[in-house]
Amino acid sequence: MNLPSRTSRRWPLVILTLVLLFVTSFTVVGTNALGMGVRFERLQARVETFIDPPPRRSTLPTVIVTPEPTATVEPTPRDTLEPSAMTSPSPTPLVREPVDIVLVEDQETVFASQLTEKDCAVAATQMVLAILGLGDTSDEFQQEIKDRIDDWDAFDDSQNGGWGPAAVGLALADYGATDYEVRAYDTYAHALRDSAIAITEFDKPVVMFPWWGAHSWVMTGYQADADPTLFSDATITGAYILDPWYPRISSIWGPSDEPGNLEDLAELERNWPAFQGPPGYEQIGPGWSRPEGAYPDRDGKFIVLMPTTPRDT
Repeated sequence: MNLPSRTSRRWPLVILTLVLLFVTSFTVVGTNALGMGVRFERLQARVETFIDPPPRRSTLPTVIVTPEPTATVEPTPRDTLEPSAMTSPSPTPLVREPVDIVLVEDQETVFASQLTEKDCAVAATQMVLAILGLGDTSDEFQQEIKDRIDDWDAFDDSQNGGWGPAAVGLALADYGATDYEVRAYDTYAHALRDSAIAITEFDKPVVMFPWWGAHSWVMTGYQADADPTLFSDATITGAYILDPWYPRISSIWGPSDEPGNLEDLAELERNWPAFQGPPGYEQIGPGWSRPEGAYPDRDGKFIVLMPTTPRDT
């Protein structure tokens, strides 16, 4: 007797699961009663992965950034000079003053709204390329990038297929923006500080992944109480953001901000939850928390796609 294959035996279960998901989704997700909306989203993601898994192939690794040790200032010993010795002029002390850095003055010229609700990473990729002079903001160019996802997706980057941070990095490289690196930070403050330093040193934007890793922002500048490349204790007080979700309104996060809006620390923390999510989603987070499965190098951390080399001049 010929037994049905393992795959064929799965399909009745898959169909039954999909029916149950369809029947229960309207009330469960709409109210998120007792956290069931979140559970539904996670179950749905796992079913999608089961039906159409992404390829298992190498991709950009996630670099885990360890916290920097706290610097201790040691007193500098003074040399005893001979009477005839000439003392050299003291170096000019660094002036501590607020900084306001932005890569693009008119940020609407490099903004592209995502074509569909699922195209945030595509639009973020497009905007980085536009800022670097390697692409434009047309719908046609965004669709071109979107259609090439099969060149870049991988299970370790996005278990439910499609776009993840590494896919964005690979897409940027294929269009000429090389040397972007996926990094994972224990705190959003550390991620924000390193992003500001990278923007200053390399003159390139940074891609951030807020909303527990479900969304993409492009950071194009920042404000700080001092230059973070000169003062290790400089505090980043806000970030200039291009949000591809604009002008849509999220049922969880609310209305998106216009291109180039300066997001203060409170707004950054709300969208990139450092402790818990917004009302109804407190049990998720902090940091990266995806419904489709575990990401050992990313879970609970704050993920950014960071430039590592200067812009070509």
